[in-house]
Amino acid sequence: MKIYDYNGRKNLCGDRVREARARRKITQADLAARLQVAGIIIERDSVSRIEIGTRFVTDYELKVLSQILDVSVQWLLEMED
Repeated sequence: MKIYDYNGRKNLCGDRVREARARRKITQADLAARLQVAGIIIERDSVSRIEIGTRFVTDYELKVLSQILDVSVQWLLEMED
């Protein structure tokens, strides 16, 4: 299996996920729990790995993250300010 990365990271959204989560005063564990309620099976350590860029984020995870964090997918992908 080929491992893909972009400038040493496995996702584009990690910094923005951390920023949006911090703005809403949500812990990584709380975010993982909300994702689980939405049907995304993920643990707190996976949220941490997303934020530091060492875990891939699927398109459906990105969509649910944007809904939970109340931001657009484009914002998470750093396509808008």
